[in-house]
Amino acid sequence: MIVVLSCFSCTTLTLKNLYEEVRLHLDKLLVVGSTGLVGSKIVPIAQTFEFEASCTFNTRQSSFPRSSQLDVTDRDATLKLVRAVDPDVIINSTALTNVDYCETHKAEAERVNVGGARNLADAARDNNCRLVQISTDSVFDGTHGHYTETDIPHPINHYSNTKLASEEIVSDLPNFAIARPSVVYGWRSEAADRASASTKAMNFAMFVLQKLNKNEIVSAITDQYSSPTLADNLADALLRLARARENGIFHTAGRSCLSRYEFAILLCRSFGHRSSLVQPVSSNKFKQVAERPRNSCLQVEKAEKTLGIRFLTAEEGIAEMRRQSQRG
Repeated sequence: MIVVLSCFSCTTLTLKNLYEEVRLHLDKLLVVGSTGLVGSKIVPIAQTFEFEASCTFNTRQSSFPRSSQLDVTDRDATLKLVRAVDPDVIINSTALTNVDYCETHKAEAERVNVGGARNLADAARDNNCRLVQISTDSVFDGTHGHYTETDIPHPINHYSNTKLASEEIVSDLPNFAIARPSVVYGWRSEAADRASASTKAMNFAMFVLQKLNKNEIVSAITDQYSSPTLADNLADALLRLARARENGIFHTAGRSCLSRYEFAILLCRSFGHRSSLVQPVSSNKFKQVAERPRNSCLQVEKAEKTLGIRFLTAEEGIAEMRRQSQRG
């Protein structure tokens, strides 16, 4: 809600009272998974969208105010916390995202990705609030790429199956949005981006940069294509979805369609590393437990038009990463 004060009001309110007046009119946002890459980008900019953010974390303590520990697989705890916070909107940014880990730990992936989404959906329904769920480009089989929101999903691994199942659960709500990004990346300090219990993975860009910083060889796949998504850009889109009135699925990915190898080369150029450190390798020679889509690139025109946002190309996103790295 936007607070408009008359000139007379401004002369009679102290700055402290003015701040309190605005703060009291902020809508409540619950960010589930605030210590992950995406969640950690949402919270600092939430007030820009007139939200007061409360946060949850699982195994890694959150430094954000109004933070609570929550295991989303615990139904009773999830319902209790959401009742206590009483949010207007929930953004679910927690999931098991490592595709190979999900393939070899199917029960855990089902419990976190599907069960967690179900618990949050039930909590959203009980509390009459909006739920913004993060899904993935991997719900598609990758046979042709450049998918739109009207294309029929066809998952080809267990991770993708769990994410599609969570989409189906959330889409039964009266007030929801589903965001599909692709290979989310972003700048984090080395300590913050260590492999975590919630993802069992480090974001690809930071993984590559850590290797390059040590002058180590990076093997990168040449024949699997996606639309790398800067986490900061995604956080902006998620908050716009939190504010939007429309229900539905929105492709919230980067504008580029390129392989991991091409993406790694762009990282080399932007961060001043030798591109010879990146070795091209085909997917059939790379050890992957789960099958991957060959081309899961997404079309983002619907989300850009609806949300009034522009998604970044890989070059633009990596340039922003570089700027953040220089700020420390």
